[in-house]
Amino acid sequence: MIERTDEERALIAEAERLFPTQTRCLTFDPELNFCVGKAKGSHIWDVSGNEYIDYLLGSGPHVLGHAHPAVLEALRTVPEGGTSHLVINEHAVKLGQKIIEHIPCAEMVSLHSSGSEATFFAMRLARVYRKRDKILKFEGAYHGMNDYAMMSNQWTMGAPPYPNAAPNTHGIPKALHDQVLIAPYNDLDATAAIISEHRDELAGVIIEPIQRTFEPRPGFLQGVREVTTNFDIPLIFDEVVTGFRLGLGGAQGLYGVTPDLCATGKAISGGLPLGVLCGREDIMSIANPKRRLQMLPFSMQTGTFSSNPVCASVAVALIEEFEKPGTYERLEEVGMRVRRGLQDAITLSGIEASVSGVPSVFEIWFCKDAPYDHRSSRASDFYKSVRFSDLLLQLGVLKAAEKFFISAVHTDEDIARTSEAFQIALEQLAKEVA
Repeated sequence: MIERTDEERALIAEAERLFPTQTRCLTFDPELNFCVGKAKGSHIWDVSGNEYIDYLLGSGPHVLGHAHPAVLEALRTVPEGGTSHLVINEHAVKLGQKIIEHIPCAEMVSLHSSGSEATFFAMRLARVYRKRDKILKFEGAYHGMNDYAMMSNQWTMGAPPYPNAAPNTHGIPKALHDQVLIAPYNDLDATAAIISEHRDELAGVIIEPIQRTFEPRPGFLQGVREVTTNFDIPLIFDEVVTGFRLGLGGAQGLYGVTPDLCATGKAISGGLPLGVLCGREDIMSIANPKRRLQMLPFSMQTGTFSSNPVCASVAVALIEEFEKPGTYERLEEVGMRVRRGLQDAITLSGIEASVSGVPSVFEIWFCKDAPYDHRSSRASDFYKSVRFSDLLLQLGVLKAAEKFFISAVHTDEDIARTSEAFQIALEQLAKEVA
């Protein structure tokens, strides 16, 4: 039974008053909203002292768990030399070297303060390179909070005919609505046809190699790569989630498809504000300020806190942890065991549900067949999804109403307790909806 102290209730009420964008668990039960007190490893505690096994993991950054010793050591030592300088520093240089060493497409690197910035600047570079304006993205894909990305993302409810895009928030200028084209993920024929038809308008194509938790069908990414190469249209991988989570080479390494540009950052951020953009030298070099003096096309993409030594040093420390033998094997093992526990619980409960994704990030869908794109995912029962998350939270298991993020530090005890919670929650849910 979760109990709240008066202190925590007061903090939650004050957060409601102060922050219009108060971040909380998506829940039908306001009594389940909580205020974090601390987090360590695979667990998180609220201010009242209630403990949860954490599969939200800050929306994915904590592949090695909260407050990892390597992260704490970097945070302890680096700030002594200053926290931000605007001028390049040795930690940023080391991070750039690591990025180029591991990410297949990386020939040059720029550092930013968020994944939203990285995807935004990737699209801007593509526009300069191609001397075109329009971007093609895939329906249901989330590429951050910039205006171009907030078109036809995962919150899209309608089904406009392809390639028409739908804005997902008020405040996007109408002039931008026609600058984003939409294709169906995992449908190569439709995608290739749209790219071919609009090839003279397109600046770039941006894609999550694993969109939410939809794995690419065999040949899909390779086909998108081929058609974009044929028309010299830059292909942008949004690996903010998959980069360094699926392996040192991210989805590029896993699927053997190399884009022209790549945005990444979450898994090496340690929970700090970090975004990374990398890619082909001829495209990335468009951001070199010397080009402005040479009267060449130039794309500005700086920020006051970009390349700061604190975020860069944490990222280097985490990459060095990922480089250690056995790290990804453990992450894969944990994910497979948690997912197997979920699948077993679905079978025992008799409830109609399916699971999609890869071992380190997956999701349950309350529909018969696992979705493969945005429109097929809408067959899932949203109420059941949120209610399932509520029931798990009551049992001390935290997830979003969207994904399970796995860490390499979830323990055998965590897995056993989680499997038990799956069974209890799904059995309860099956009774409620019977």
